[in-house]
Amino acid sequence: MQFSFDEAVERETQRLSQRPFAEIERETQARRLAWLRRRTRPGATSPRRAFEALFLDYMELDPAQLVVCREGPDEIFWESRDPCPTLAACEALGLDTRIVCRQVSDKPVQGFLSYLDPRLRFVRDYDYLRPHESFCAEGIVRIDLEALMAVAIEEARQSRAEGNKGYGAVVVRGRKLLAQAHDTAATDNDPLAHAEANAIRQAVRVSGQSDLCGALLLSTCEPCPMCSSLAVWTNLTAVAYGASIAATARLGKQRIMVGVAEIAAAAPTLLEVIPGLLAERCLDLYR
Repeated sequence: MQFSFDEAVERETQRLSQRPFAEIERETQARRLAWLRRRTRPGATSPRRAFEALFLDYMELDPAQLVVCREGPDEIFWESRDPCPTLAACEALGLDTRIVCRQVSDKPVQGFLSYLDPRLRFVRDYDYLRPHESFCAEGIVRIDLEALMAVAIEEARQSRAEGNKGYGAVVVRGRKLLAQAHDTAATDNDPLAHAEANAIRQAVRVSGQSDLCGALLLSTCEPCPMCSSLAVWTNLTAVAYGASIAATARLGKQRIMVGVAEIAAAAPTLLEVIPGLLAERCLDLYR
């Protein structure tokens, strides 16, 4: 059923004023994924095709109002100038789109892309977001997950060389590497200094924001419940890991047997989980 723009604005105004943002976020992603699963299967696809599938096929936006300003085999960037019900609703309610989009819109976009190919990542430049600018600057890039995990593996090796336990992590947003770190609990005498926690702290300092929506954390080992919860509280979009908690426990490592997927399922916001990335190479770190 198609709604006029005024009707769409009214519906969005009611949603934002009457329902928790986390509930809207999950409902939006579920609806989009249900549509997508009826039409396609997961598999490698181009940023251009993903852009068309979401914004033109599903959302039925006018391509003339999505002005593509840069495009290549592994990227597409555009300026959104379409009439936006969320923008109009935020203006009516006195809400800041920089907050609402992070809490309601961005992760359902990423969920759609990740179903097609988890290497595709949605990027939004919050310095260019309506109504603070005349358009929203957005894009889709394809990243090399394995190359990023290789950076984390090198961090883990450095950790071991320094006398720590051998864990590594990186945080990336789009193609920008925000942080790379390893655990320093032993050398810093700090039980909180896990690789993931160190990387998240570094990413917050670099970005200047405690909200890391749009960012992806990669870790050589599945994050413990403390670090998984930190990923939730900093609003990370996704966590990817190599060796699982269960696999390292079988090697004799002392672990709390609660996985990141279990934390994500109980979280108030969406958190994508990408398991088993370079799993054997990562597991070799702990043999």
